[in-house]
Amino acid sequence: MAETVVLRFWKPYQVLTKFTDDEGRATLADYIDIPDVYAAGRLDYDSEGLLLLTNDGLLNAQLTQPQYEHPRTYWAQIERIPDETALQALREGVEIKGGLTRPAQARLMDEPDLPARPIPIRYRKNVPTCWLELILTEGRNRQVRRMTAAVGHPTLRLVRAAIGNISLDGLQPGQFDVLSPQQVTVLKRSIKSSHKGPTRRKH
Repeated sequence: MAETVVLRFWKPYQVLTKFTDDEGRATLADYIDIPDVYAAGRLDYDSEGLLLLTNDGLLNAQLTQPQYEHPRTYWAQIERIPDETALQALREGVEIKGGLTRPAQARLMDEPDLPARPIPIRYRKNVPTCWLELILTEGRNRQVRRMTAAVGHPTLRLVRAAIGNISLDGLQPGQFDVLSPQQVTVLKRSIKSSHKGPTRRKH
């Protein structure tokens, strides 16, 4: 059996989470030249941040299947300042396409120290923005954007800062490194410790 390889990659803005594209857009192949690794989940074209890639099919599934409830930390720059009611709604679950979201952690945060985005967010003089940290245990399509929009605060910039115990620390957009065997072991243990088995959800 091949040794498990795991990469952590800072996906830049407007890069596809795949290795080929018929339309000529930027892909993972423009940044990663290690064979036989595949993205564990996806990150939207217009989102940025941490992406894990691995050659281990089981680990890939564990990182992406919702029953493992593997936490993902996002930093979202949103329109206007949410009140406690909006934050509590995010924590308890909001109705989006696909049903009610799982309970999440949500808090206002200071502006993170991030590189400037190549295409700045739209600026509106009379509409303030702020940064929100959300920690989710599921990964539905465009979930963070749908959640913040549902409580009246559209997301302008979205960065995934961490997946479980793996973060962006030490990387810059477009950079990747290979996790050590010890880091891979810790990652696998964290998945097993959070696994609660299949869950039934009310809608």
